[in-house]
Amino acid sequence: MKARSVLLQLLGGTKNSHALRRWVNFWPPFLGAGIRVLRIAPDMKAIDVEMKLRWWNANYVGTHFGGSLFAMTDAFYMLMLMANLGPDYVVWDKAASIRYRKPGRGTVHAEFRLRKSQIDEIREKLKTLPKYEPVFAVDVKDADGVVIAEVEKLLHVRLKATAPPASG
Repeated sequence: MKARSVLLQLLGGTKNSHALRRWVNFWPPFLGAGIRVLRIAPDMKAIDVEMKLRWWNANYVGTHFGGSLFAMTDAFYMLMLMANLGPDYVVWDKAASIRYRKPGRGTVHAEFRLRKSQIDEIREKLKTLPKYEPVFAVDVKDADGVVIAEVEKLLHVRLKATAPPASG
């Protein structure tokens, strides 16, 4: 069994969104930063995350630490694509950028959404390209819905290489 499938099974697999949510909420980097996954849709096309402002995730001026805001957007699109594309694809987070729009105070949240058209586009592109690197955007918003940070995630997606036929 490959490491990826072992990890997904430990996290509840891709078929059990409730178990995955529970385990991700206990992942030490999220737990330590106060990041909490509120919802994972059963089809892995929607994930909602929040983070309350606490003394341990505040910066020196009393607002959300930028690294924690960035961390609350990590890996979700990768996990969503892995679950929706299936085991024939390799999916990696390749790069990310964040633009802070205003200081984060109180509870902040991010909503990750993956549309069927995005999945279809990736599959279509990989019919002719060796790899495809889609960009996904997510906003981190405060309780009033005001954007406090904009995050762009660049993912690397390719089909798994098939083993060459045995000679002999």
